[in-house]
Amino acid sequence: MRQRGFTLIELLVTLAIVALMGALVLPVAQVATQRAREAELRRDLRTLRDAIDAYKRDWDAGRIAHQLGDTGYPPTLQALQDGAVDAQDPAHRKLHWLRRIPADPMRDGPLPDDAAATWQLRASASPADAPEPGTDVFDVRSAAPGTGLDGRPYRDW
Repeated sequence: MRQRGFTLIELLVTLAIVALMGALVLPVAQVATQRAREAELRRDLRTLRDAIDAYKRDWDAGRIAHQLGDTGYPPTLQALQDGAVDAQDPAHRKLHWLRRIPADPMRDGPLPDDAAATWQLRASASPADAPEPGTDVFDVRSAAPGTGLDGRPYRDW
């Protein structure tokens, strides 16, 4: 009469199959996670760059008070969130270009209090091949050291 249950070999084979399946699924999950973070980076860069462009359009249209030496670009990322008084509005309401400043999703470590500090800024006077911060914000890019799934460094996005 045969006893019910599994033999040691059946259990080891089953365990090996489950381990093999887990080893195949883990890299796929990691790539999916990285792809999601990269999609968030693209979205956040587009949001910030659209806000910078909208600020410049409003400055060119005279909706933001001009100061001597201004380039028409926001002085800081925080200025996009804080807003500026609409010079053409009789009620002097504020123009806002961002609800909040997104943090760089590719950064390492905990989120700092200032999300603007997670980005690398480029001033309008800075050359494209050697971006440096300055008196205004012409462009923004990730300060993360990694490389995307497409092979380009995050700082070049």
